[in-house]
Amino acid sequence: MDYETLRKQVIDFRDERDWEQFHTPANLAKSISIEAGELLECFQWDDESYDMHAAEEELSDVFIYCLHMASAMHVDLLEIAAAKMKQNAEKYPVDKARGKSTKYDRL
Repeated sequence: MDYETLRKQVIDFRDERDWEQFHTPANLAKSISIEAGELLECFQWDDESYDMHAAEEELSDVFIYCLHMASAMHVDLLEIAAAKMKQNAEKYPVDKARGKSTKYDRL
Protein backbone atom coordinates (compact mmCIF):
# COMPACT_ATOMS: atom_id res chain seq x y z
CA MET A 1 0.00 0.00 0.00
CA ASP A 2 1.32 3.44 -0.80
CA TYR A 3 1.35 6.41 1.57
CA GLU A 4 -1.58 8.29 0.04
CA THR A 5 -3.81 5.21 0.05
CA LEU A 6 -3.03 4.55 3.71
CA ARG A 7 -3.49 8.20 4.65
CA LYS A 8 -6.91 8.22 2.99
CA GLN A 9 -7.88 4.97 4.72
CA VAL A 10 -6.91 6.41 8.12
CA ILE A 11 -8.84 9.65 7.50
CA ASP A 12 -11.88 7.80 6.15
CA PHE A 13 -11.88 5.56 9.23
CA ARG A 14 -11.85 8.68 11.44
CA ASP A 15 -14.55 10.44 9.44
CA GLU A 16 -16.89 7.43 9.38
CA ARG A 17 -16.87 7.54 13.19
CA ASP A 18 -17.12 11.36 13.47
CA TRP A 19 -13.92 11.50 15.52
CA GLU A 20 -12.34 14.54 13.87
CA GLN A 21 -13.97 16.67 16.57
CA PHE A 22 -11.64 15.04 19.12
CA HIS A 23 -8.52 15.28 16.95
CA THR A 24 -7.05 18.57 18.07
CA PRO A 25 -3.27 18.87 17.77
CA ALA A 26 -3.00 18.84 21.58
CA ASN A 27 -5.12 15.69 21.94
CA LEU A 28 -3.21 13.97 19.16
CA ALA A 29 0.17 14.93 20.66
CA LYS A 30 -0.99 13.36 23.93
CA SER A 31 -2.13 10.24 22.10
CA ILE A 32 1.19 9.92 20.27
CA SER A 33 3.03 10.17 23.58
CA ILE A 34 0.74 7.61 25.23
CA GLU A 35 1.16 5.14 22.36
CA ALA A 36 4.93 5.72 22.32
CA GLY A 37 4.92 4.83 26.02
CA GLU A 38 3.05 1.64 25.24
CA LEU A 39 5.65 0.85 22.55
CA LEU A 40 8.42 1.41 25.09
CA GLU A 41 6.62 -0.91 27.50
CA CYS A 42 7.22 -3.76 25.04
CA PHE A 43 10.93 -3.46 25.86
CA GLN A 44 10.59 -2.64 29.56
CA TRP A 45 12.38 -5.63 31.06
CA ASP A 46 14.13 -7.25 28.11
CA ASP A 47 15.29 -5.42 25.01
CA GLU A 48 16.27 -8.61 23.21
CA SER A 49 13.35 -11.02 23.57
CA TYR A 50 10.23 -8.92 23.17
CA ASP A 51 6.80 -9.61 21.72
CA MET A 52 7.24 -8.57 18.09
CA HIS A 53 3.50 -8.55 17.40
CA ALA A 54 2.80 -6.24 20.36
CA ALA A 55 5.65 -3.92 19.30
CA GLU A 56 4.31 -3.80 15.74
CA GLU A 57 0.82 -2.93 16.98
CA GLU A 58 2.10 -0.10 19.18
CA LEU A 59 4.37 1.22 16.44
CA SER A 60 1.38 1.21 14.09
CA ASP A 61 -0.66 3.17 16.63
CA VAL A 62 2.08 5.81 16.87
CA PHE A 63 2.27 6.08 13.09
CA ILE A 64 -1.50 6.33 12.66
CA TYR A 65 -1.72 9.07 15.26
CA CYS A 66 1.08 10.89 13.44
CA LEU A 67 -0.99 10.72 10.25
CA HIS A 68 -3.95 12.15 12.15
CA MET A 69 -1.81 14.94 13.61
CA ALA A 70 -0.46 15.88 10.19
CA SER A 71 -4.03 16.08 8.97
CA ALA A 72 -5.13 18.20 11.93
CA MET A 73 -2.20 20.57 11.39
CA HIS A 74 -2.70 20.66 7.60
CA VAL A 75 0.86 19.57 6.87
CA ASP A 76 2.24 16.91 4.54
CA LEU A 77 3.99 14.37 6.76
CA LEU A 78 6.32 13.19 3.98
CA GLU A 79 7.26 16.77 3.12
CA ILE A 80 8.07 17.79 6.69
CA ALA A 81 9.96 14.53 7.29
CA ALA A 82 12.06 15.13 4.16
CA ALA A 83 12.82 18.68 5.33
CA LYS A 84 13.82 17.35 8.75
CA MET A 85 16.13 14.77 7.16
CA LYS A 86 17.85 17.58 5.24
CA GLN A 87 18.26 19.51 8.49
CA ASN A 88 19.59 16.38 10.24
CA ALA A 89 22.15 15.84 7.48
CA GLU A 90 23.47 19.36 8.08
CA LYS A 91 23.53 18.92 11.87
CA TYR A 92 25.14 15.47 11.71
CA PRO A 93 27.64 15.40 8.84
CA VAL A 94 28.89 11.88 8.13
CA ASP A 95 32.54 12.76 8.69
CA LYS A 96 31.79 13.97 12.22
CA ALA A 97 28.88 11.78 13.30
CA ARG A 98 29.64 8.33 11.88
CA GLY A 99 29.61 5.74 14.66
CA LYS A 100 28.91 8.30 17.37
CA SER A 101 25.77 9.02 19.44
CA THR A 102 27.01 12.47 20.40
CA LYS A 103 24.49 15.31 20.13
CA TYR A 104 25.13 17.63 17.16
CA ASP A 105 26.23 20.57 19.29
CA ARG A 106 29.08 18.47 20.71
CA LEU A 107 30.46 16.96 17.53
